[in-house]
Amino acid sequence: MMLNAFCPCGSLLLYADCCGVYHAGVAIPSTAGTLMRSRFSAFAVQNAAYVLQSWDETTRPAAFDLTDDPTIWQALEIVKTQKGAVNDTTGLVEFKAYYTLSGEAYVLHERSRFIKRQERWFYVDGLIAVAVKNLSGVVG
Repeated sequence: MMLNAFCPCGSLLLYADCCGVYHAGVAIPSTAGTLMRSRFSAFAVQNAAYVLQSWDETTRPAAFDLTDDPTIWQALEIVKTQKGAVNDTTGLVEFKAYYTLSGEAYVLHERSRFIKRQERWFYVDGLIAVAVKNLSGVVG
């Protein structure tokens, strides 16, 4: 991804000034919501290493590869967060992720659980509410 492009997470900041700092290891997300945004951006830029690194060791797969993933992640909408603030140790982020696959538009609606270990947030798992075609074509 070009560093002078807008961040895929939807912050309206440049990637280099937003999720790019987390992907490069320059900073660590301070909230579960920020980690969710940075993980979405990692999927969008096909940064599988960051996806794995930010996944809790209790649920993390042994390997994860995005090299041949044809999914085009388009937009992230945070629906609701529960806990997950700087001083919390657990958090829940409900989101909608809009994407295209083989020219068809879809939306993934999920509730993801996060845990904070040693001052660092990790993705634990998610409950997919729905992953359906986005017939309206409206993103976000």
